[in-house]
Amino acid sequence: MTDSRFSRRGLIGAGLAAAGAGVGAVAGVAGSAAATGVDPFTAAANGDESIDLSQAVPFYATAARQPQGGIRTTPQRHCVFMVFDLTASTATELQVLLARWSAAIAQLQAGRTIGSVEPAHGDGVGADTGEALDLGPASLTVTVGLGPGVFDERFGLAAKRPAHLAAIPTLPSDSLDEQLTGGDLSLQACADDPQVAYHAVRDLARMARGTATVRWTVIGFGRASAGPTQSTPRNLMGFKDGTRNVTTDAEYDRFVWLDDDAGWMAGGTYQVVRKIRMNLETWDADVVSDQQRVFGRTKVEGAPLSGGTEHTTPDFHARAPHGTEGGTAIDARSHVALAAHENNGGVKILRRGYNYTDGLNQYGQLDAGLLFAAYVNDPEHFTRLQRKLGASDRLNEYVSHIGSGVFAVPPAPRKGSYIGEQLFH
Repeated sequence: MTDSRFSRRGLIGAGLAAAGAGVGAVAGVAGSAAATGVDPFTAAANGDESIDLSQAVPFYATAARQPQGGIRTTPQRHCVFMVFDLTASTATELQVLLARWSAAIAQLQAGRTIGSVEPAHGDGVGADTGEALDLGPASLTVTVGLGPGVFDERFGLAAKRPAHLAAIPTLPSDSLDEQLTGGDLSLQACADDPQVAYHAVRDLARMARGTATVRWTVIGFGRASAGPTQSTPRNLMGFKDGTRNVTTDAEYDRFVWLDDDAGWMAGGTYQVVRKIRMNLETWDADVVSDQQRVFGRTKVEGAPLSGGTEHTTPDFHARAPHGTEGGTAIDARSHVALAAHENNGGVKILRRGYNYTDGLNQYGQLDAGLLFAAYVNDPEHFTRLQRKLGASDRLNEYVSHIGSGVFAVPPAPRKGSYIGEQLFH
């Protein structure tokens, strides 16, 4: 249990102390794209959107039950998602890590370093690795999640376990790699500059040395969800992704945020993450008309096959001139039909995913897919949808769920506090 000698002030003060030596398990390289002749803090317009790399997202809450950034925040263009296993044996070690991470994240989201890049003494090790110097905040958010293992017998925190936090059960069509599944802590770093996101996770992983080790990592790009002022992006299959996402305050309250009954988790949520590999070589060889039947939407416009435009409500009973399976315009086994809230008791989930690529596989084929991230106030909502999709979705021929994790995401801390502080009192 918590050592009372560790005061809140002491923990926060220690947060930006020496970051320690590097964690070698940080995987992948996310480079920063530099455009000649462009203000380094303002990117050129892209369609109806523009990117201002000087924008910063505050880390600390200014009101009770305020969620962490990176959930309802307008989706940024890049993501580095990293999962850790705890090697600590006491709650105090976990407490110190969460306090240090919180202090560091506040600095990083403000576009500042977490310590010196050039030590005062020439032989010293830099507290900050320095690759994000002069890049600006780039709307960075770092979202911290706590896995089921945080509440096992190791730390004496079982009584504080969030009510719905449990490992995702085995689901139809799962092809999970044990090395890409589970974990005790998660970091989701999102930013409009890939190097800013990578820098954040790299330095936070260094700080975890001796307390946690990296279990798995995914580097995402090309957001696969849209904010209120953003156009709907496309996944690597070429189809729009996230058309019917959670958007309104009422929907967030109903499907995403935890209410006062959740105790210390009030204002928080649950994070469900899946690494979904796409068999793109096979998909690319399929005729577009069949691809559209698989999704239940047109490829260019994103309109439901029952007619209309992208945001037209699908009519799952409409008949097709020449019929499809079952004689309806939208196949009952299409992705849109199986995932639609109308066909799932009204349940919605907030999707906040990213595309990813791991280069080529051992057969010389594209190794890429979707880093699926959902935020829900009950992970069973995801399980219910995926059980149905995994059993019947026509898309299953082209995708494999190879990684999985579930995490409780506490509300944002107030200034002077840290993520999960209530756990230790």
